[in-house]
Amino acid sequence: MHILIAPNAFKNSLDADAVAIAIQQGLQQSHLSFTSECFPVGDGGDGTGDLLVKQMNGVFIDASVHDPLGRKIKTHFGLIDEGKTAVIEMANASGLRLLKKVELDPLHASSFGTGELIKLALDKNVQRIIIAIGGSATVDGATGILQALGIRFLNGVGKDIEDMPAGLVDLAAIDLSGLDIRTHQCELLVLCDVENPLLGATGAAAVFGPQKGATKKAVQELEKALSILSKTILHQTGEDMSAIKHGGAAGGVAAGLAGLLHAKLVKGVDYFLEITGFEKSLLKANIVITGEGSIDEQTLEGKAPFGVAQRAKEKDLRVFGIAGNIPSNPSLSLKKYFDVLLSINDEPVAIAIAIQNTAANLRKTGKLIGEMLNIEK
Repeated sequence: MHILIAPNAFKNSLDADAVAIAIQQGLQQSHLSFTSECFPVGDGGDGTGDLLVKQMNGVFIDASVHDPLGRKIKTHFGLIDEGKTAVIEMANASGLRLLKKVELDPLHASSFGTGELIKLALDKNVQRIIIAIGGSATVDGATGILQALGIRFLNGVGKDIEDMPAGLVDLAAIDLSGLDIRTHQCELLVLCDVENPLLGATGAAAVFGPQKGATKKAVQELEKALSILSKTILHQTGEDMSAIKHGGAAGGVAAGLAGLLHAKLVKGVDYFLEITGFEKSLLKANIVITGEGSIDEQTLEGKAPFGVAQRAKEKDLRVFGIAGNIPSNPSLSLKKYFDVLLSINDEPVAIAIAIQNTAANLRKTGKLIGEMLNIEK
């Protein structure tokens, strides 16, 4: 029996590599005779970029950029495909994890540092740039990134708007004349893990603003700012940001990059599994184990475990889904892709304790799966 272990990260706890290893260790503690392969996966969420570089045997390049609040930090980006492709993890420059809880301020947090990483990648003469945009601390519609690349956002008297994204309510025109010309010569791919549009009840401000620290009032201000940005771009370029699928991802970064840089927005897990050759590993498997922090109906909207399970089911493979949280009564839709859903927690527990015990609980669950499979043999 060959088991393919292909989990995503467990948010705020373990990265995908560590999750896969813990599950494998648990299986090895059981009485099951098996072989296995760890194939950690990502879907565009925080950690996907770095994981992609590792899976593709790439290299990391050190960099110095500005964090969401304008402070200088040390970070990195990756090069794969013999240096022809750069991989940028937005969270490494503009991520929530870079800020303390009391510092969260999406009305003023900027994605500028991610734009600096793009410029550094362009300095390497890459032909393609892949950006994993999950885990950002910003709701600025990519204006920070675009400023770093030379685009100016002007008010009614032609002066640069400095206080963004809050200041976008005064946006009157966008000056594209200073845009780094190299962006026209480089393919830009944005890996998205959500399909939300830019505006409205399911948009960037309403859904993701509160996660990044926005109050109800701030959400309304951000919605107005993004709406004005969208209308201005539509007027100047004919690109309708509000209609773009995935546009709300990372606080509207996806829409901004698509609207002004013609970036291609892709479903992160599909691209990740394709470029890393997941199919070859799947062909060897008899059983597939996947998972992440929570598996529910939202998982089916393009999260990593769904991408893994969907491909496994195309080959009639049995799929085990494991998570910290699972529905008490899984829907038929979930059962279609996950033959078995297991929570790694034996009983309700405080989140802080659950996070602390994630590795041990993954090993325990891996061992349980091994014993289940052994009994069935």
